[in-house]
Formats: sequence, structure tokens, C-alpha cells
Amino acid sequence: MGNGKSVAGDQRAVPTQETHVWYRTFMTEYPSGLQTLHEFKTLLGLQGLNQKANKHVDQVYNTFDTNKDGFIDFLEFIAAVNLIVQEKMEQKLKWYFKLYDVDGNGSIDKNELLDMFVAVQALNGQQTLSPEEFTNLVFRKIDINNDGELTLEEFINGIAKDQDLLEIVYKSFDLSNVLRVICNGKQPDTEIDSSKSPDKAGLGKVKMK
Repeated sequence: MGNGKSVAGDQRAVPTQETHVWYRTFMTEYPSGLQTLHEFKTLLGLQGLNQKANKHVDQVYNTFDTNKDGFIDFLEFIAAVNLIVQEKMEQKLKWYFKLYDVDGNGSIDKNELLDMFVAVQALNGQQTLSPEEFTNLVFRKIDINNDGELTLEEFINGIAKDQDLLEIVYKSFDLSNVLRVICNGKQPDTEIDSSKSPDKAGLGKVKMK
């Protein structure tokens, strides 16, 4: 999206001139200056979901709603866009950690991870590797001190070093697809090249080791 100015370290950011365009687009779509959860789901074509899938999407929305007022305002919206366009893996993994840390206590336990991927499976369809198997695999690989909880450091360091786990984390909610939908002003393109677009949650592609 062009050469952005740094907003934190070496993160890329949406350039000022593009921010103005995003603002006009956002206010055209949401004249109140606020996007509701229903509008978020409508934008991404995530309607008519079952309870578990809805829970996952709700958590995604709540993660973007940083001030917890129940809406996404423009500053939160542009922060989400910045997260997607920046290239730094660590920042994206911090966001996913926040997504999985449902109770917000600064760590991810097995129940949180299990519940998250049960919801992912409900949203994306049946996979070969069950959420239980995936949860056990993650903790076996990256829970360094074996205390049954993943700290932010364990999560980032462990996921970043394991390409299989990294792909699954990214596919648990496809941020790049969110940006495509916003830019195109339409529902996700189901004919996008699969080599460039994540395909479901990907739980069936990881080998048990």
C-alpha cells in the first residue's frame, strides 16, 4: 500500500494520504462513525453461523474493539488495517495471542486454545486433526516450562519457529482476507488462487510429531 511511515519501531503504517481515503470510505459505509458487530459480520459474509463459530467471530471483533465500548470506530478500524499491512510477524502474533487469551489474563491455557479451535472448526469445516489433537500438539511443542499455560514469549517464539503451527495460526482468522474484502467492497472471492489465500483452518495439514 505504498511506503508508510513508522508508527512503532519498523512497522509499516498506512500513509497519511491513504488514511484520508480510508476515512471517507469508512464514514460512507458507517455514517455514525461506528461499526457494529452485525455490520462487521455482514462485511465479511459471516452470517447464519452456529453458536461456536459465532463465538469465534465475536472474539475477533472484541479484539479489534480496543476500548471495549461495543463498537469499532475509525481509529480502531485503521489500527486493524495497519496490523494487516505491516510485515512484522511479531506484531501479528501478538494480535493472535490476544485473540486466543479470551479471559485477558496474559496467558493461554489449554481450555482457551481448545475452545478457540473448536470454534474455528465450526466456522471452517471438519479437519483431519481434531482441536484436541492440535491443542496437545501446540503445548507439547512450545510450552517450554510445561506448566499448562502459554506466555506471550512462549507463544511468539514457539509459533514463529514452527512453519506448520504458524500457518494454522494465520488461518484461524485470515487477516489478509479481511483487507481484501474491505478494499473490494464485496464478499470474499472464492476463486482467489489457493496458493495466495488461506484455505480453512488448516488443521488437517499438520503432522503429529
